[in-house]
Amino acid sequence: MSGPVTLGALRARRYDPPPVDYPVESFTASERERLSAHFTNLDRPVFALVNLPETVKGALFARYSRYPGTLRRLFLDEFADDLASLGSSARWDSREGDRAANLYERVFLGYGDDSVAQLGGAHVACEWVSNVLTKLLQRPRLGAYLEQSTRYIAYDAPVPDPPGGYRYYRDPELGPRYVEAMDELFSIYSAALPAVAAWAEREYPRAGDEAPAAHARAIQAKALDLLRGLLPASSLSHMGIFATGQTYEHLIMHLLAHPLPEACSYGRMILEEIKAVMPSFVARVERPERGGAWIGYLERRAQAGERWAERLDVRADATAGPSVTLLRSEGDEEDLLAALLFESAGCPETAIRGAVGALDADDRATVLAELVGDRANRRYRPGRGFEALRYRFEIVSDYGAFRDLQRHRMLTVQWQSLTPDLGAGVPEQVELAGCGGEYRRALEISRQEYERLAQEGLLQAAPYALCLGYRIRYVLDLNAREAMQLIELRSGREGHPSYRAVAHEMHAQIASVHPAVAEAMTHVDRDAEPRLERILSEIRTHARAIAGP
Repeated sequence: MSGPVTLGALRARRYDPPPVDYPVESFTASERERLSAHFTNLDRPVFALVNLPETVKGALFARYSRYPGTLRRLFLDEFADDLASLGSSARWDSREGDRAANLYERVFLGYGDDSVAQLGGAHVACEWVSNVLTKLLQRPRLGAYLEQSTRYIAYDAPVPDPPGGYRYYRDPELGPRYVEAMDELFSIYSAALPAVAAWAEREYPRAGDEAPAAHARAIQAKALDLLRGLLPASSLSHMGIFATGQTYEHLIMHLLAHPLPEACSYGRMILEEIKAVMPSFVARVERPERGGAWIGYLERRAQAGERWAERLDVRADATAGPSVTLLRSEGDEEDLLAALLFESAGCPETAIRGAVGALDADDRATVLAELVGDRANRRYRPGRGFEALRYRFEIVSDYGAFRDLQRHRMLTVQWQSLTPDLGAGVPEQVELAGCGGEYRRALEISRQEYERLAQEGLLQAAPYALCLGYRIRYVLDLNAREAMQLIELRSGREGHPSYRAVAHEMHAQIASVHPAVAEAMTHVDRDAEPRLERILSEIRTHARAIAGP
């Protein structure tokens, strides 16, 4: 059995030069001068934000999801002039004070007080990451993430910076046939986009009270939504992360232990950037007896899972079609009421439960209604007593819906590998737009390339080739309070139809075991009428723009 990963092996997992050609932006001398004060580097795809007000860093990341370019270009386009007026142009200082570093070494590394590592944080951007890697980057619970959205950004134009071409992960080891397949997928997507947008324009004509610009954006979002299933998992995105030192430490070690070269590369790059801004927080990563041992443990654990899955022959069961299955639920209405009353009571929970049990059905309904209260909107959530009930759902949905549902980190999410085994569907409205045949052709090109990569021993990289329309099996394990937040948010009228369907079915299955909990979810949008999903949001955005600050 292998032991700790040595320091030499850790350092061998270098990111410089990277194993693939990442686009590298060019900046003028004056632009580099403005950027150097606020970004830890200007030529790598991972960098930290420094010497900026917290509100500016938050605003940068918020704008990032809908901006088609990179974060450094966004800063120059929309933020730099305002920062210059505040006089925030001094170069950042990456040095930690000796006294603080020595104290950290003594307290954290010497005594193992992990809470210290939770009290310092950093904003890091990871650009040009595949959709496969975004899921690994977003896996830690204790972090905040912002991902560039396929709903607002079209992937029909080539990357302007070298190496050029469409926006997908490239690695020479995947071969020329991979490049041909990916280029064809993006060509099909690019050709279908104006056709689907034209169909949506005819199907959802602008109403008299809708601003033309708002309606045009909603039509574009509709077309992008319907066609995102054509994009392969190799499609490149940009991500912003804000997390504590402890979260970065865990994330980096998970990435370095992962068999995917892209994950190891970004793990090393994130480590270098965190070392640039708060090195003491990740000092353990490169120590063989600490990070090395931990990485070795993670690798052995993953290998054991693969080995036993193969021995038990539980690796190849495919289920046709999307599905939502409530595997089990925990707790009942009396558990819920007792937990909701616990903080207001002065006796043991067993006594509270006894008192609740003596109530008749009408009284219990009255108590629950008053404890839930009048929820003016979905952000008004009931107390933590709802966390006494739990649900474990097994879901089969397209990978695009999984990408959105996986972002809910205040729950347990586990997923299996993305393969073509569970199939893929063609959205009905794509068929109506006359693009169904090309959509199916793309799915077949995608499947064939996946199988070629798998047969040639590149199984870890094979998911890059699969369209987001292919299905994946995953588990969402969550309590009733978390379920309320997820279901009310993801059932909203502006949501993507694929994850709205999952949210609706989750709500129905909770209603079958805990009707009182389902009834408390008063902001579930059950309207199934075909719609232009983003129009209300675009109208509100347009109105705010007209009103001004």
